Amino acid sequence: MSASSPAKDGPVRPDGEEYPVVLSEDDWRNRLTRHEYDVLRRAGTERPFSGEYETTTTEGVYSCRACDAELFASDTKFDAHCGWPAFFTPLAGDSVVLLTDRSLGAVRTEVRCASCGSHLGHVFSGEGYPTPTDQRYCINSVSLRLRPRETSD
Repeated sequence: MSASSPAKDGPVRPDGEEYPVVLSEDDWRNRLTRHEYDVLRRAGTERPFSGEYETTTTEGVYSCRACDAELFASDTKFDAHCGWPAFFTPLAGDSVVLLTDRSLGAVRTEVRCASCGSHLGHVFSGEGYPTPTDQRYCINSVSLRLRPRETSD
């Protein structure tokens, strides 16, 4: 568990504003499975190459599994061969918040849902991926829910 888990930070975003979706920890536990709670609310990490969206190519929008806020579009997803779904940018600049994570003896940038403060994963830069942003939003599948794009027949 990260020292900066949402459960310890409370309902306030890094900019001082409250998250729009605030529930008690009991309510989060009732809403989420044990594994979802561990990752989303306690900043855990799913095992690499185990998540349902790691290799998914379905077109659509990925939303926060905890609060259903839209986070990433499928057209920004790429295969980073890292074991987790990777995106080069969030759906909108204000759909996620970034925090400094000093857990595990390293300085990383944690990615959270801007709506409910749930842990999504981490973002890395300068790794040389051929993407427009040279960023890799490395996101836990269990933090996401894919809403496939509707097709017209």
